[in-house]
Amino acid sequence: MEETARATSWISRSRFRALVTQALDGIPSSVQESIRNVEIVIEDAPSDEVLKSLGLARREGSLFGLYEGVPPIERGSDFPMLPDRIVLYYETLTDAHRDEYHLRREVRRTLIHELGHHFGFDDRHLRGRGY
Repeated sequence: MEETARATSWISRSRFRALVTQALDGIPSSVQESIRNVEIVIEDAPSDEVLKSLGLARREGSLFGLYEGVPPIERGSDFPMLPDRIVLYYETLTDAHRDEYHLRREVRRTLIHELGHHFGFDDRHLRGRGY
């Protein structure tokens, strides 16, 4: 799991990383096999460029995670095998969820949401399923 520079928060980076690991461990092994080429990255917050590309303004709670890649069902045979990435935003998540119980739930929900994008589901479909 890759990380960017440290930020100050009510929860340590190592504890946050442990919550992400717990969420990953809770994913069925059949799904885990399908995401071996997906890198899970923790960054402090989305960049202005990322927010702009998604049509979002910089505000608290604006973006918890991001899938960067091409879903396998949309790839051709000549697609390069660079890993896809799921980015989880430490500051955004910890600013919006001020206790570990709610943060743990949101980390899991966000991770599943971004994995849904990896499998080709759009936001409307994922939100309709509670993710």
